Amino acid sequence: MPEKSIMIQADSQAVKLTRPDKVLFPDAGITKAELVDYYRRVAGWMVPHLRGRPVSMQRFPDGIEAPGFFQQAAPRFAPDWVKRVTVKKAGGEITHVVCDNEAILVYLATQACITPHVWLSREDKLDYPDQMMFDLDPSDAEFDAVKSAARVLRGLLAEHGLPAFVKATGSRGLHVVVPLKRTETFEQVRALALAFAKILVSRNPEQWTTEVRKTKRRGRVFIDTHRNSYGQTAAPAYAVRVRPGAPVAVPLEWEELDRNGLRSDGCTIRDVFKRLESMPDPWKDFSQSAVAVGKVEVDGARRVPEKT
Repeated sequence: MPEKSIMIQADSQAVKLTRPDKVLFPDAGITKAELVDYYRRVAGWMVPHLRGRPVSMQRFPDGIEAPGFFQQAAPRFAPDWVKRVTVKKAGGEITHVVCDNEAILVYLATQACITPHVWLSREDKLDYPDQMMFDLDPSDAEFDAVKSAARVLRGLLAEHGLPAFVKATGSRGLHVVVPLKRTETFEQVRALALAFAKILVSRNPEQWTTEVRKTKRRGRVFIDTHRNSYGQTAAPAYAVRVRPGAPVAVPLEWEELDRNGLRSDGCTIRDVFKRLESMPDPWKDFSQSAVAVGKVEVDGARRVPEKT
């Protein structure tokens, strides 16, 4: 019997969806067709966070309870209209998908790509990130400790004239992100991020840590700056996460951290549109707020090395 398929209209493209009834999230009965429809509907909000960035696909063709895999290379048989970029990596080159429009986002979803992870830089300046990211991972800590770390980090960044935006990851933690003008390299940005992280931890070492080894974190919130590296990726705004119920990464207003019951995975593909349609975009000024950090000094010493 031939495999069931339907056609999805996205932008000006007709995208083929096979096995639309395949259940990807068994706990909630969410099918592949529902995932595709979510990404089609959310594209207007999500594509600006994807545009120009190489994508790594986190795919689960048989659902999240079966083994999945990361795929960096663009699918061999992807249509010609799926944009690609070839990047240099250790050992050679890889050609990634670049998701610049609704049709490409829908195509990724038809490939059971639940989460499209993206670079922190764009194709025209791959060595220069346009954001500095702090990934606050709760380890075994309560979410209140994550929220507290985010607030203090925001204040620390503000002391140095840097804007900060916050996002629920849809998993367990928060991302605190500084928009950048792309005037510093990954190496420079990573050095600065780590300097800020160490200062943050020094203010409450009982709750927060920069310790990479999980066995040494002792339940503290991990202030992770390692995503600020060439070729590293993060889940962008409105990406679905591989967790029961299909939670979504969501930009937040800072005031929302004061709300009782706030969860990192509190919005799912079935309820996030109520939020999107009832409140302004908390990240609407993200790109316009971009700053250069080449002259930022931390504790009286410049932590961003001069370009060579």
